[in-house]
Amino acid sequence: MAKNILQGKRGIIFGALNEQSIAWQVALKCHEEGASFVLTNAPVAARVGQTEALAKQLNAPLIYADVTKMEDLENLISQSTAQLGGKLDFVLHSVGMSLNVRKKIPYTELNYEYMHQTLDISAMSFHRLMQVLWKHDAMANWGSIVGLTYIAAQRVFPDYSEMAEAKSLLESIARSFGYHFGKHKKVRVNTISQSPTKTTAGSGVGGFDAFFSYADKMSPLGNADASSCADYCVSLFSDYTRMVTMQNLFHDGGFSFTGIAQDLMENFKDQSN
Repeated sequence: MAKNILQGKRGIIFGALNEQSIAWQVALKCHEEGASFVLTNAPVAARVGQTEALAKQLNAPLIYADVTKMEDLENLISQSTAQLGGKLDFVLHSVGMSLNVRKKIPYTELNYEYMHQTLDISAMSFHRLMQVLWKHDAMANWGSIVGLTYIAAQRVFPDYSEMAEAKSLLESIARSFGYHFGKHKKVRVNTISQSPTKTTAGSGVGGFDAFFSYADKMSPLGNADASSCADYCVSLFSDYTRMVTMQNLFHDGGFSFTGIAQDLMENFKDQSN
């Protein structure tokens, strides 16, 4: 049940491609909680995604932007503050793409031009976005910026490939820019390390279904779904978390701190008999 904890707040939500997207669920939850916001996505999403339908459903402005282009982000921020009528209280960065993963290129044989694109789109874009927000003084005091990440930034998941490096960089940027944003503008910056989630991007990782099942058994609470992640995002956008910043927050049902699950142990015992 909505509590209107985002009533009067303004924001930008990146990456709502379709109903499976975490950003899509975040948009629905923010709308329920009383926020007004701009939806944004890469121009290619106009052909392959359903963002326009969501924008119409929520009566939200939609502004396409290529996160690798400063001019696109400058336009996005200036138009968003103008259309929303003031500074921003929250921003969600839900952006990631790897051509090496899409093309199933082994980690030991990465194409470095593709890797540059991966880091640019998936991580450097977070710094680029915050730099534009900083220069435009577009964030309201005690505003909140959130990026989505994954535990492969800390641990090895072979099929996640170079996206592990991208997420490591994303988290480092959150800490470093979070210091400056907090010190000078009272804005918080955090990342959420989410369970494997059946999104368009997540499902493109090799062996995803098997790993999804493994993580679900490893996690005491099971995998966190996109809707519950959206709830967590809303809490970070709200005034209840004003003193939380520069953190990488695990939202994974306990997976990140579980050594072994009894269910899996029983499976191994069965196989050894």
